[in-house]
Amino acid sequence: MALYLVRHAKAGDRHRWSGPDELRPLSPAGQRQAAGLVELLGRHARGPILSSPSLRCVQTVEPLARDRGLTVATIPQLAEGTSFVDVLELLAGLPDGAVLCSHGDLIPDVVDALCRRGMEVRGQPDWRKGATWVLERRDGSFVAGHALPPPKR
Repeated sequence: MALYLVRHAKAGDRHRWSGPDELRPLSPAGQRQAAGLVELLGRHARGPILSSPSLRCVQTVEPLARDRGLTVATIPQLAEGTSFVDVLELLAGLPDGAVLCSHGDLIPDVVDALCRRGMEVRGQPDWRKGATWVLERRDGSFVAGHALPPPKR
């Protein structure tokens, strides 16, 4: 079984945004990527759906949550600038099919840490906005991971 770790979809330009970065929304392209997650993840990702508190992360998984009849729970451990150690603890307690949305600074650290614990990466890593890591788990240990490219819509 697997968990799904999503990098938030494309957001507006950080340097052109005048408000707090946590409130920076998805761009139109990011909104299309978010809608594409519903088809990309199929019925495999069945929840719960957890997100960084940043608006761009919440907006990335909202279409998926709506499609599944779920709500998005914001989790501070998934916020930009946090430690991968907290995410590893979070992953260990989640049921199969859970979806997590986070940031480009945290996801590579999480994948690297899982590799140090024995997870095999299959295929080429993909760190782009909107990419999803499928983290396969067996008997409580993450054994394999592969990246799905960002949805195109």
